Amino acid sequence: MNIPLNFLLKTSFLTTFLFLSFVGKSQNRDDINNRDILYLTSGGKLNPLQAIMDIRHYTIELDVDITKQSIAGFTEVSLNLSQKTDTLMLDLIHLYKVTGIKVNGKIASYIQKDDKIFITSSVGFEKGNQKVKIQYNGIPPVAIRPPWDGGFTWTKDVAGNDWVAINIQGEGGKMYFPCKDHPSDEPNDGVDMKITVPSNLVVAGPGLLINVNTKKNKSTYYWKTNYTISNYCILFNIAKYKVARDTYTTIAGNLVPIEYYVLEADTAQAKKVIELKKRDSKILEKYFGEYPWVKEKIGIAEVPNPGMEHQTMITFDNKFKYKTINGQEYSDNLFHEYAHEWWANKVTNKDWAHMWIQEGIATYAEALAMLEIGGETAYNTMIDGHRRGVRNRKAMVLGEEVTEEEVYSGGDIYVKGSFFMHSLRYLIGDEIFFPTIKKLATDPKYTYDNVVTSDDVEKLFSSAAGKNLKPFFDFYLKTTDVLDIDVKEIGFQKYRIKLNNFFMPLPFDIISNGKSEKVIIPAEGFTVTSDFAPQVDPKGNYLKKITIH
Repeated sequence: MNIPLNFLLKTSFLTTFLFLSFVGKSQNRDDINNRDILYLTSGGKLNPLQAIMDIRHYTIELDVDITKQSIAGFTEVSLNLSQKTDTLMLDLIHLYKVTGIKVNGKIASYIQKDDKIFITSSVGFEKGNQKVKIQYNGIPPVAIRPPWDGGFTWTKDVAGNDWVAINIQGEGGKMYFPCKDHPSDEPNDGVDMKITVPSNLVVAGPGLLINVNTKKNKSTYYWKTNYTISNYCILFNIAKYKVARDTYTTIAGNLVPIEYYVLEADTAQAKKVIELKKRDSKILEKYFGEYPWVKEKIGIAEVPNPGMEHQTMITFDNKFKYKTINGQEYSDNLFHEYAHEWWANKVTNKDWAHMWIQEGIATYAEALAMLEIGGETAYNTMIDGHRRGVRNRKAMVLGEEVTEEEVYSGGDIYVKGSFFMHSLRYLIGDEIFFPTIKKLATDPKYTYDNVVTSDDVEKLFSSAAGKNLKPFFDFYLKTTDVLDIDVKEIGFQKYRIKLNNFFMPLPFDIISNGKSEKVIIPAEGFTVTSDFAPQVDPKGNYLKKITIH
């Protein structure tokens, strides 16, 4: 997800509640609907009933009634049980009415309660594969502030055509389809989606468009992905789209279709967006390996809100305004969401507790784009902005099994996450850092079907560097501390440089008598001879405070 102007501090429950309370005295359906789902978030402690479930595939077939702003249809969940159980539990918000459930083709008993569906059996559900088909209908929640406070957005384009966008990262897939709503479990065998809309509209979705079936005044778009995919990327957008097409040759020589689902009114902008996409692809592939979804597509969909990293169909809206970097046009919104194809969609955090991995490294990727387009000066300018943006109100990693809201509301997973990668680069050097971050993005151990934690990342970099980096990771990720550096004059033109909160020997650039050298400061400190107080870390490679006396 892209960074809002205030570093993406999500609207809190209280703020949103007060906003809805004071909008006006009248309460329409959207007010009540939104007030009812404000508490929703994704992830957290995994329920034991879901811990024994391994999701294999989702089939979602829905008819979207734009006039009534409602959906109706079914979701079939294919899952494997690790042990026999008398209850299956899936997540679906209570705003929908479940009208029937079948398990392996047989009618099943169920209870719908507290945004969950409990499916029961007197004889139990056996270990192994179970196919659960759930019929339901209802009115989806309307997004309050998409994409950060999610739901459905029902609007019109400039020509008056219907335009529908979905954003569900914070709240999870349960916002519109029954699922196991936890980042640790993605459907390994992919998703089939058949979405029916008025025949004058187009559905943009993940994966490959298999076919479009039109009958009378309705069209059904069949989208299919065979890759694993996060719940919050399993969605679609609807508009009177035109599709601008091109191809991209990857770093490995594979041809991948580029498809830009753009509003009719904006088709003149499509060529530039696609050309930027090609340029950005080369940058991202240089550092993180081949585009991850070569068997499907590089997709973009125009939406009426800031972009999101929806797999193989990222969303984009920057009003076609670009920055100019070293004579080249650049969109941070377009690039950041595209970087998520590697960091979030391919390398996925096991738990929202480790969300910094996807958001921090995707943000750092923007700095690498500046390095490629504008050189070291542009890179340093962006990194300096990330450093100055760190708030340190709470740690980036708060523990395990926490919700998306708990982690996201701190804001630092973006800029501190990026700056941490910069500090790590400085600590271990480019010759280790860049091959290792590419390994993280390409090794099957960390990608696609496998999910990662902060410990996985630390162990990978520690192994590559040949030293224990856990103290460094813990300091940056699990505390709000900064390096406390003491520079003390201990004799004539002699200064001792010491870390008051020392946790491991660290390299520092030190300028004394006009010369710069990189030295390791041990626990007992480091002494330099200088006409004046030496400068420590003048380029700002660490988060720190310095006391000179």
